[in-house]
Amino acid sequence: MENREEGPADERAATPPERGLLHIWQSTGPTAHLGPERVLLSRPVLQAALGEHHGLLLTQGGLVYSFGELLWRDLSVPVSAPVLEVSLLGRMVVRVAAGGFHCGALSEQGNVYMWGENTAGQCGLSERATTTNITVSEPCPVSVVDNDVVPPAVVRVVDLALGREHSLALSAQNELWAWGSGCQLGLVTSTFPVWRPQKVEHLAGRHVIQVACGAYHSLALVRSLPPQNYNTQNPSEKTERGHSVTEREEPFAVDGGHYCPLGVELTEAMTGETSPRRRGPRRSLQPGGRSAGSSPGSAAGSCPFSEDGKANTKQKNIPVGTDTDPLTQTDGSPTSRPLSGWRSKKNSAFPDETELQNLLQKLSSHSLEMRHTSGPGDTDSLSSYTSDESCVSSTPSTDLLTSSYKEELLIKSQNNINSGVAVPYSSSPVCLEDVRLCLEAENKALQGQKSSSLTNINQKGRVAANRRRSLPGTPTRGSPRRRRRPCACRPSSAGWTQGAAPEEAGDGLPCLETEVWSWGRGSEGQLGHGDQLARLQPLCIKPLTGEEVIQVAAGSHHSLALTAHCQVYSWGSNMCGQLGHVKSPVTVPQRAKLSDGLRVWDVSAGQSHSLLLADGDCVQPVLLYCGQQQELVSSAQSKRSTQSQRSCQRSPNRAESYSVRPNLLPFCMEMGYISSVCSGGQSCALLADQNVMGFISAIHELASRERQFYCWLSSVRKLLLTPLRTRESVCPALGESCTHLFFSLCESFGRLSVLIGRHSTSLSYFLHDVQGRDVISLPLLTHTEHFVDVYKEYCSSVGNFQVMGGFQLLHKLSLECLGSQQTTLAQLCVSDQSVSGDVDLVSLLYWPLQQLHQYSRVLLKLAACYDVLTTEYQTLHQGCTQYESLSLSLLRKKKEAEITFLFWKTHSGKTTEVLRLPQRRLVCDCSNRSLTLQNAGRFSNHWFMLFNDALVHTQGAIPSQSLFSTHHIYPLTCLWVKPVTEDSSGLYAIKITCPEESFTLVATTPQEKNKWLRSINQALDQVLGGGGQGSSPGVTGISRTASYTFSGEGRFKDAQYTGGWLAGRVHGRGTMKWPDGRTYSGNFKNGLEDGYGECLIPNKVLNKPDSYQGHWRDGKIHGFGKYKYASGEVYEGCFSDGQRHGYGMLSSGKLAKKSSSVFIGHWVNDKKTGYGVYDDITRGEKYMGLWLDEQRHGSAVVVTQCGVYYEGSFRDNKMSGPGLLVSDDDTALHGEFTDDWIVNGKGVLSLANGDCLEGMFSGEWTVGLKVVGTYTKPVVDEPDNKERNCLLRLGQYVVPAAQRWLCVFDECWSRLGCDGAGRGERTAAWDKIAVTITTARRHSPDLSRSQTKVLECLEFIPQHGEPVNTANYDNIRKYLIKACETPLHPLGWLVETLVTVYRMTYVGVGSNRRLLRQAVQEVQAYLTHFYSIVRFLFQGLPDDGGIIPDPPPSPSKSRHNSNSIEQGSVMVVCRSSLLLPLLLPRLYPPLFTLYCLQEEQEEAQYWDRILRLNKQPDQSLLSFLGVKEKFWPVWMSILGEKKQIVSSSKDACFVSAVETLQQISTTFTPSDKLFVIQKTFDELTQEVKPMLDDNFLWCMDDLLPLFLYVVLRARIRNLGAEVSLIEDLMDPNVQHGELGLMFTTLKACYIQIQQESIT
Repeated sequence: MENREEGPADERAATPPERGLLHIWQSTGPTAHLGPERVLLSRPVLQAALGEHHGLLLTQGGLVYSFGELLWRDLSVPVSAPVLEVSLLGRMVVRVAAGGFHCGALSEQGNVYMWGENTAGQCGLSERATTTNITVSEPCPVSVVDNDVVPPAVVRVVDLALGREHSLALSAQNELWAWGSGCQLGLVTSTFPVWRPQKVEHLAGRHVIQVACGAYHSLALVRSLPPQNYNTQNPSEKTERGHSVTEREEPFAVDGGHYCPLGVELTEAMTGETSPRRRGPRRSLQPGGRSAGSSPGSAAGSCPFSEDGKANTKQKNIPVGTDTDPLTQTDGSPTSRPLSGWRSKKNSAFPDETELQNLLQKLSSHSLEMRHTSGPGDTDSLSSYTSDESCVSSTPSTDLLTSSYKEELLIKSQNNINSGVAVPYSSSPVCLEDVRLCLEAENKALQGQKSSSLTNINQKGRVAANRRRSLPGTPTRGSPRRRRRPCACRPSSAGWTQGAAPEEAGDGLPCLETEVWSWGRGSEGQLGHGDQLARLQPLCIKPLTGEEVIQVAAGSHHSLALTAHCQVYSWGSNMCGQLGHVKSPVTVPQRAKLSDGLRVWDVSAGQSHSLLLADGDCVQPVLLYCGQQQELVSSAQSKRSTQSQRSCQRSPNRAESYSVRPNLLPFCMEMGYISSVCSGGQSCALLADQNVMGFISAIHELASRERQFYCWLSSVRKLLLTPLRTRESVCPALGESCTHLFFSLCESFGRLSVLIGRHSTSLSYFLHDVQGRDVISLPLLTHTEHFVDVYKEYCSSVGNFQVMGGFQLLHKLSLECLGSQQTTLAQLCVSDQSVSGDVDLVSLLYWPLQQLHQYSRVLLKLAACYDVLTTEYQTLHQGCTQYESLSLSLLRKKKEAEITFLFWKTHSGKTTEVLRLPQRRLVCDCSNRSLTLQNAGRFSNHWFMLFNDALVHTQGAIPSQSLFSTHHIYPLTCLWVKPVTEDSSGLYAIKITCPEESFTLVATTPQEKNKWLRSINQALDQVLGGGGQGSSPGVTGISRTASYTFSGEGRFKDAQYTGGWLAGRVHGRGTMKWPDGRTYSGNFKNGLEDGYGECLIPNKVLNKPDSYQGHWRDGKIHGFGKYKYASGEVYEGCFSDGQRHGYGMLSSGKLAKKSSSVFIGHWVNDKKTGYGVYDDITRGEKYMGLWLDEQRHGSAVVVTQCGVYYEGSFRDNKMSGPGLLVSDDDTALHGEFTDDWIVNGKGVLSLANGDCLEGMFSGEWTVGLKVVGTYTKPVVDEPDNKERNCLLRLGQYVVPAAQRWLCVFDECWSRLGCDGAGRGERTAAWDKIAVTITTARRHSPDLSRSQTKVLECLEFIPQHGEPVNTANYDNIRKYLIKACETPLHPLGWLVETLVTVYRMTYVGVGSNRRLLRQAVQEVQAYLTHFYSIVRFLFQGLPDDGGIIPDPPPSPSKSRHNSNSIEQGSVMVVCRSSLLLPLLLPRLYPPLFTLYCLQEEQEEAQYWDRILRLNKQPDQSLLSFLGVKEKFWPVWMSILGEKKQIVSSSKDACFVSAVETLQQISTTFTPSDKLFVIQKTFDELTQEVKPMLDDNFLWCMDDLLPLFLYVVLRARIRNLGAEVSLIEDLMDPNVQHGELGLMFTTLKACYIQIQQESIT
């Protein structure tokens, strides 16, 4: 406590700050003395908060000061010298809040600090506290923890609101947290106090914007849910909205089973006549954390009960109709039984029903401004019955007049706290039977009968319809979290903090679609639900839904709501006129009566007064006051009044004098520019700023004008647009087209109105914290694009409506339906009115455009306050320029619309009406014959009209009569203009180019020519997206993107095109659509399809479209592409001039169909010609040979799925001539064939056993052969018949491998830009590769990262012209590897295609062992052709088998790679070593399968011996193989441990060599396989070396048996196929070297194993 003495604020400021000036005054007292006291501080005040008798100040730097009656410290601090809260130093406080008798502060990190009275738990339980205290003298942190998440998380708080006994916090997630006592918490609990903050579950899932606390009630501003989630227009339907239940309207019978508003069961035993009143000793604070009373000034906080269930009350009847204030004190002991919300009739203050009804009727009849209805009693106190002459009130005095905190009455006893339950109770003197009668009377009152409730029923329209009548305190069962409906997403909001607006929607502007929710006690109607019942949980106030509430404020027993329309709604207690509209309490929101021209933008509410901040006639804000106003009285009376206040008289009289309207406080003009107001208790405060350099006045001017503008927009919408739009006769009156335009105008007007409303609200929030905001955060600067778009759309919609003559029709309609409102509407018109006084609708709806100039002017004022080099100046000046430019642009558009309207009005007629379109604006016309067509006839009439979207040419025209015979419209998007150079002819001509025609215009004078040329260029520039300022003649939009529909004859007749153009011709990417369904999307060049494109061609017969994806040239399919026919066939290959030409693959049908087949090969002029493979899937045959004009013709091979092999010649699509046929069992027939599988002529038949039949054959092979000839059986030692063997030799009729697939290599050469093999420029080829890769990467956005990286590498052209040496040879090899990885590269496409044709040939039916030689030769042919292409690209490469030297400067230090052989200082390079690693891994499966089939018999023998020989132990096998004992290993290593090899050991010798040799099956190329063999020998040598001398050399006699052992133990499957593959494809340069010797050793081992005796 001692440290508090040292901080009586900073000393008074010698030079007060220019911002954040604080003024404080008392709301009561003589009017003459009603003046503010200036509080001088050295720092600007950012925020003030006022409690009942104390206040808090937040200054710049996050410092907090306190003043007033600080009873928790027994201090009384004058406002002139506030004391610094030292405990909060360094916390960087951004928000303070004052409750009735406690305080709160919020740090920048979202931490909460509380101090003050804590009798009801309103200060919470601090983190360090273990016991609860009735007072908290120093600010202590209070943690808000969300325990519903795992792990529990600390909640960041952005706003605080405090009442008398409760505290509310708004989190950054826009959820509400509460602690303290009473139903005003809104929690689902019956245990009070609530020491730790708990989430208000009824608002969980809703987006809370702002929160306010009254004495015993709470208000929340909540963002509305989307309209589809609930229906706000049906209050009578019982639905859940968020978490509240809309109560029923029908009357109900009250019985003992009902619940009071706080959910307490009704009992007849509970009695009471009057509300408890407090008077006498001041409230004391009991030790041990026990409170002596529920709260200062609380009428019914927690009811004292005794444990035996009895409640003893002393009561006194209240005389009616007098000005006296009888005081009734309630005394009793606590009980654990719940109390009724009502008292029994027996002890009622009104002995019978008649007396009550008479009183109610009397009260109703005395009301002058509206009727009052009475209803059930309240849970707080007896409601105030107010009439002209009488007032009955049982509301505690502290709710209305000031009272001393030290003079409170003891209400709570120790037993009350021990019971753990604090139940607020009702003190209404109305009995249960009266409730029923009152409810019945209320329903009658709704039909016009006398009212029997205090609810105001004489409301207007929707307010009365939406009024809530509720079952008394119907409790909500269960957890609301489980029942809540899905709600809108909740973006994080900063709450109403000093640093951010209270609510920002997704685009950063405040949301206007809000609701107000209230809960707590409702004795004065402060909840706004149409009754005086309490609400345990938040409930939506329906009359305020849709009113665009942007701020709520709560006094002790009344509530305020501020709307975006600058209107104030108030409800609740009106004892002192604090509501500002009627002299009676109001239970539903009513609009405060404001003088014309006042627009409220900030509100605050105190104990019995309200303070409003509004815009007046000038920029400087004005203050309005609602509340008690006392005339000057004598000094004695004044003294008595002061004494009365100090003694805290408990039951005040009604205010002596107050006004129905809010009063203007005259001193406000002396305060400067007020930014915010604050109220609390009976005090008022305001924060003001001095106008330094005009900055503050500029901000206020901007906000004031925007609020005024929004009110104007709302009035226009309400008085004009909405009535006309909803009128049924609007369509007949305006016509269909104008009706659509009018609706569009209304929608754009609505969008503009919403934007201005949100902007004005945002500016009001900006003013509340003008010190903490950066000027460049103004929405005008951050949302410039949004403002520009909305204003442009609005101007366009008004102009369109004007051009079509809609305003004349609308004016007539408005005269019919608006009637008396014409005068009101005329007052909104800013422009001069006509003599008749009619409303100028054109000027009215164009008036919003003037606001843009105001934006520019204010931004310029703000910019003048900064140095020109600052960011603020630059941003403000840029914004000023943008809005001024927009203003001028829209004014030009307005003028264009006016000129166009006058043009159509002047030239009205049926012919011109065809040209009249809403968006079309006139630029100029030649009705004065200033422009004509070149070479036009003498008597022809031409009329040209230039619009903003088209040039119109009419013939046979008479402009004065608006007549013409024909017209043609040339859209500007597809029009090119070029001035014709003046020549000797002296014509002032302009050439116009269009997609289908060109013509020349001739002007009469050079000035006229320049005028038209400039106008056309400006119109072109604007329609093409420019600024509309025009360009140099002939330059505007040579290349552009536009849409056009062709009409002339030709390929594009009636086609619609969208895409690129170049000087009047289709050029670039675009889409062409024909009426018959044809579409083309792709590249165009010079008016024709050229480049890559996709086309759909409908097939009417099959009712399916053909589709093509690929390349085009000169309007025809040309290049590589994929064509899908409607019949199901698919062709993928090359085209030339629209025909299949070159390499291609045609797939016909599917496997399930009868005619399934695949052809891959060469095409000429859309026919199969040349070498090709035809796989007849249905018949199970594969043809590999030559074709001519779609027929098999020439040498070929046919294999069937039965294993039959045929090679021979074909003619006319059938076997014809000599041929060789071999069956699966090696039976071979060579003879003359005349048809498929039919022999007729000489032949030789060789059987599998060697027997031979020679003679004349006839018949079909599959059916049977007739033979006339000689049967020969081979004789031992008979020499071979060379002639016969020659006839039966395979491959004699096969197409040579070098002549196969030439079409594939031709296509690759073509992709390199060459006419044929090697015929082209090398540099051009590399350029084409780079362009191809770049284009492919640009048009393939879905490439993976690795693919993109490879393409980026390939875009760079390597060094291809320099001589190749051993240094750069490896770079070539690496480039080829990357190029072959992607099919987008020509070499990659080549590899992929070769793999495709190879697999098509030798997979499936083609997997016949007799095709092995052909398959091997084909691979070697691939290498030859491929190497020639590589040598073309890299000219430094030598011929196959040539040598490349080392680089002269630095000889290579590293060994050669496995693909080349080093000989001295040179390297031998062959095609197989360079290209096989690229090709063979992909060709390996079909090729190795053929090898396996070829070696099948030998493999069987080999494997049989492998299995048998491997049964022997190691030493036995070594001995059997003849390995010398000196090579036998003695030790073996198992997991690093050496063990001796014994006679029974198996698979223990030469393990590393065996494992290495087994890797031969995992490699593909011969070089890799040879490397494995070499490594095996190395491993073998390493294992033998320890047993021999260092100078040991192998001899074949020692090596062969040992290597034979390794081969046996390796158990390699298909070793014969591996050996054959290596032998066929190995580099010939290594055959006679070390690797060749090693390979020979392996081959010898394989042969040895086959021939090894197993006996």
